[in-house]
Amino acid sequence: VLLAAMSAPHCGNPFADLSDGFYVWGYGSLIWKVDFPYREKRVAYLPGYSRFFYQSSTDHRGVPGNPGRVVTLVEEAHGRVYGMAYHVPAEKAHAVLEQLDYREKGGYKALLTQVIPVDNPEERLNVMVYLGTTSNPNWAGPASLQEMALQIHRSVGPSGPNKEYLYMLAESMRTIAPDVEDAHLFELEAAVRALDNALAAAEQEN
Repeated sequence: VLLAAMSAPHCGNPFADLSDGFYVWGYGSLIWKVDFPYREKRVAYLPGYSRFFYQSSTDHRGVPGNPGRVVTLVEEAHGRVYGMAYHVPAEKAHAVLEQLDYREKGGYKALLTQVIPVDNPEERLNVMVYLGTTSNPNWAGPASLQEMALQIHRSVGPSGPNKEYLYMLAESMRTIAPDVEDAHLFELEAAVRALDNALAAAEQEN
C-alpha cells in the first residue's frame, strides 16, 4: 500500500534524506524513456494496484481540446503492477527530482511506497512514484475499450503520437515481465492496432 503522500499536488521532495540518493519507480514511459542519470535499475512490482489508461495527457501525448490517454494506478486488492525502479545517486538527486516533477506535471502527485524486486522477492525498495488520483484535474477515468482506442489512435502531443506510448509500454512489459498478462494493456493495444490496420486497408483501396 502507499505509505505517505506529499501535501503539494505534484511537486517537491518527498524524501527526508537524500544522502544515499533515492529510488524512483516507473510504470509508464519511465520504463523505456529514461532521460536522467541512474546508478542501477531493477524490475519490481507494486502489489495491490492495477495500471489503467485513465489519465488525460495534454502536455505529452495530446493537447488541450484533444487530450491523449496515459496510465495511472488504481487500487485493487489482487492487482500487481510491474515496472522499473531506478536508483539515482545522491549527487544527482535534487536535479533529477526537479526534472521528474516537471515531466510528470500533468496531474500526477509524488508519493512514497515500497515495491518488490523481481530478482529478490524478500527485499523491499522504498521508492517514489507518480500517481494520478481520481481527484486530479487530468483524471479521465474509465471508458469503453473502443472509446479509449479511438482517443489514443487519434491523439498526438509534443512527445509524439499517443499510440506510440501505448505500443512502447506493451512491448516493454513483454520484455521485463514476459510471463505477466496485463489484460487492460494488451486488449487496448490490440484494439488500436486494429484501427491502424483498418486505416491502412482503407488507404490501399483508395
